[in-house]
Amino acid sequence: MKTFRDSEHLLRFALLFAIVFVLFLVVRHFVVPRSFGEYGHYRGAAIAEIAARPIHFAGQSACETCHTDIAATKKAGMHAGVHCEACHGPLASHAANPASVQPPKLDTAVLCVRCHAASAAKPKNFPQVAAAQHSGGLACETCHHPHSPAIQGGGAK
Repeated sequence: MKTFRDSEHLLRFALLFAIVFVLFLVVRHFVVPRSFGEYGHYRGAAIAEIAARPIHFAGQSACETCHTDIAATKKAGMHAGVHCEACHGPLASHAANPASVQPPKLDTAVLCVRCHAASAAKPKNFPQVAAAQHSGGLACETCHHPHSPAIQGGGAK
C-alpha cells in the first residue's frame, strides 16, 4: 500500500520549490548590497556616502560669529529657539566666504506664513495668523521685526 497516492506531484512541487528558493538566493546575492545589515537593517555604505556629500548648512554658531547684533536681538525675542538657516536656508558657502555669496532677500509675506498660518492642528499658545485678514498682503516686516516679532515697527536687519 502506497502512503501517498501520486506522490510524484509532491516531489515535483518540492523540487520546483527548491529551485525557486535557490534562484531567489542567487538573485538576492547580486541585488542586495554587500554592506546591507552591517549596522542593523540598513546599508552600511550609506553612512560613508552621506558623509562624502558637501556640507550645505553652516550651523547657528557660524551665523552668530559675524551677525552678533542680530543674534542678540533674536535671543531676546520669540524666535530665540529658531535657527537662522530654518528661515534663511543653507548658508555654508556664505559662512565660508561671505563676499562670494550674498543670501537672497526673503519675502516675509510668504516665509512667516509657513509656520504661523492659522491651523487647528497647532498648539493654542503658538502665534497664528490668518495672513489675508491680518496684513492684507503686506510683508510681515512692515509691522514686525523678523528676528524678534514682538518688536513693533518692522525693519528687516
